Amino acid sequence: MSQDSVPSSEFVTITEFSEEGENLGPVRVSKVHDDFHWQKVLSPIAYDVTRKHATERPFSGPGYDRKDGGLYRCICCGTPLFSALTKFDSGTGWPSFWDPLSGNNIQLREDHSYGMRRTEVLCSRCDAHLGHVFNDGPPPTGLRYCINMAALNFVPFPAGKGGAP
Repeated sequence: MSQDSVPSSEFVTITEFSEEGENLGPVRVSKVHDDFHWQKVLSPIAYDVTRKHATERPFSGPGYDRKDGGLYRCICCGTPLFSALTKFDSGTGWPSFWDPLSGNNIQLREDHSYGMRRTEVLCSRCDAHLGHVFNDGPPPTGLRYCINMAALNFVPFPAGKGGAP
């Protein structure tokens, strides 16, 4: 199917980043909808978190406390979401970031599940549930993007590269 024959609602503009974290600018990509594929390629916890809106147990996601430089990409579609440069230790047991790489790459939605009022964070390209954002983070944004490690794929910066936000 050519790009011309796909409805425009099936496309989204995201911001692409190099392996070093350099902003390469906006690109228009097709939305990814393939639950059958997700069930086959994701671990059970990654599937439950990203496709069923579950939450992993705190302090349980391998790498939640990593401190090395790199990019955090969507475990489902590979969209770049967060940089290690905006990661901080919130003490919650989940990776926390004070800003996404690009507002284009995430979407926010009200979440009233479990009798709470929260703001859910999703991947713009594949609608994967990532976690929630709260207003109790550090400067400069005051935000805490509390993200499930099971929803992320960490890609280290190449050797000798510090990464640019």
